[in-house]
Amino acid sequence: MTGRSYCGSFSRADAGQTVTAFGWVQRRRDLGKLTFVTLRDHTGVVQLVFADTEEDTALSEAHTLNREDVLSIEGAVRVRTDKDVNPEMATGEIEILVTKMEILNRAVTPPFLVDGDGSDTTEETRLRFRYVDLRRPRLHRNLALRHAVFQSARRILTEERFLEIETPMLTKSTPEGARDFLVPSRLSPGAFYALPQSPQLFKQLFMIGGIDRYFQMVKCFRDEDLRADRQPEFTQLDLEMAFPQSKDAVFAVLERVLSAVYREVAQIDLETPFPRLPHAEAMDRFGSDKPDVRYGMELKNVSEIAANGGFGVFTDAVRQGGKILAISVPGGASYSRKTLDELQDVAKTHGAHGLAWIKVEEAGSTSPIVRHLGANVVVSLIERMEAAVGDLLLLVAGEKMEAALGAVRVDVARREGLDCGSWKFLWITDFPLFGTDESGELTSEHHPFTSPWPAHASLLEKAPLEVLSEAYDLVLNGLELGSGSIRIHSRALQERIFRLLNISAEEAELRFGFFLRALEYGAPPHGGFALGMDRLVMLLAGERSLRDVIAYPKTATGLCPLTDAPMPVSEAQLEELGLQLRKQED
Repeated sequence: MTGRSYCGSFSRADAGQTVTAFGWVQRRRDLGKLTFVTLRDHTGVVQLVFADTEEDTALSEAHTLNREDVLSIEGAVRVRTDKDVNPEMATGEIEILVTKMEILNRAVTPPFLVDGDGSDTTEETRLRFRYVDLRRPRLHRNLALRHAVFQSARRILTEERFLEIETPMLTKSTPEGARDFLVPSRLSPGAFYALPQSPQLFKQLFMIGGIDRYFQMVKCFRDEDLRADRQPEFTQLDLEMAFPQSKDAVFAVLERVLSAVYREVAQIDLETPFPRLPHAEAMDRFGSDKPDVRYGMELKNVSEIAANGGFGVFTDAVRQGGKILAISVPGGASYSRKTLDELQDVAKTHGAHGLAWIKVEEAGSTSPIVRHLGANVVVSLIERMEAAVGDLLLLVAGEKMEAALGAVRVDVARREGLDCGSWKFLWITDFPLFGTDESGELTSEHHPFTSPWPAHASLLEKAPLEVLSEAYDLVLNGLELGSGSIRIHSRALQERIFRLLNISAEEAELRFGFFLRALEYGAPPHGGFALGMDRLVMLLAGERSLRDVIAYPKTATGLCPLTDAPMPVSEAQLEELGLQLRKQED
């Protein structure tokens, strides 16, 4: 049989067959009259043998091959001897004795080894030569996994009668919680499009338009500070459905999608329905609105006990309306002073004034604060925290210290290796509708199109910070995967929310007039969700950075080393758009 086969597909069953293959040279070993070449394509590698025989084997050309040269070969598959089998190669039982070879293209020396782990170069170099970096088996696996995740999600949603519909990329600026990327209009000088932070209003308009169930694998854009799990452009699974009886209907759809994805691409059966936790309880127990529930160390309020001792910091904190919170770290009594200082730095970074500690030891409890608290108070604290000999109590005092101690909890889990293994999904529900900014003005906790609890609608003007919302987040192992809500479908209620957010009637008409008018034409109850697909694939692939599951990512500073974007444009282009750059001071 003669026909093209992929490098990673050859096996002992092909012995004696004549095959063709295409790929890149991964390495070459010259042994005089015998040359071995490892040929690679996206499926794997296979060993080629060039031997000095009576047949035309192109041996002389094989001596000239360099890494990443592109080849077409024809040859016979033969089984290796037992001593020559390479168990580290999927094709290690066979090799191809090459009879014909064509060098399709020569390659200059690559900037790094494709078969390496990437430690031989910088990330910026990898991104600058991304077309070489993409040849790595690891990145191939990640992108193939991404494809499988997307296809699985699409299939389930199609079975659930959702329609995949595209929404515009050039739209108008609306408040979504981050800065917009703006695009100047040539035909409307002085006017700008905005790249969408999400298709929020368009998908709500679909529901008003009677589409009933919509989804989209959509690119979104946010001009915000970056980190390992954030990019300026990202992909989300966006969906919306009309007439949900409650948020449970949205939850059920997402749980079916994720169950299928995990079963099909990772052979993991998820337990559904996912647990649910109200936002207030999540903050009280874990100090986070995206808690990792794979381990314990839950926060406990020990104010009634600790404030009764003689430690002034605790007593004053409670007298001023604050709390004393504690966690118990199993085995933490062995922590060094250096480790305790590092944990204190974590607490301070997140707003605490300090971090107190008590080591529970065989000979008694040790701590700089034990003599101030008194023996009886320390014993009561240990009992309240259910601590055992060898454990460590960590305490913070003050107002709104949950997040600080929650951050310490996460840091301890990382140090102890508790934040690995298993998949713990969790719905966080009942978020506050509003928060406040630095100046004390009301802001939306999610976005201004989120419906308040119906029972709390009467509190909107009287006690807005007490109003809970129909918003919900999906959390996985301490990371937010996405968020959604039941939406406002009444113009009158939407305008009330705008007024509370200090959006004037004139501004509301300018920015949202098209949407407010649509709400008057029989808008049905509706709700939806947006799931971060890059982050989901990152977790499934076991990677720590989104950049390793995106084909052409940006750096941590938002740059693209491959194309050198962003970059200046010509004066002619600026003039055509009616723009003039302001000169910056040195």
